[in-house]
Amino acid sequence: MITHSQIGTESFATSRKLYRLIADGAIAFGGNKNLKIYGLLNCKSGRRMTQRNRNFFQSEQEALRNGYRPCGHCLRDKYLKWKNSGRFADSQTSP
Repeated sequence: MITHSQIGTESFATSRKLYRLIADGAIAFGGNKNLKIYGLLNCKSGRRMTQRNRNFFQSEQEALRNGYRPCGHCLRDKYLKWKNSGRFADSQTSP
């Protein structure tokens, strides 16, 4: 998992570094650290989050290992599978 702040502050150089990580395959998914949701990098919902809440993952497995759930917008089928698996109920009872 890579946090946006590890890549750098908002600048042209940071954007280039981020694009390079995506092109190299080091980043494939984005996640919101407060909501524990991961999704595609081009997801409309994900683009609205602030940099300080943004994490990046190389794979879905990495996101799941870190306790994130699929986005209900861009990963609808995976979200519904997650929700129907019972893990949704488990996450609702956690403090």
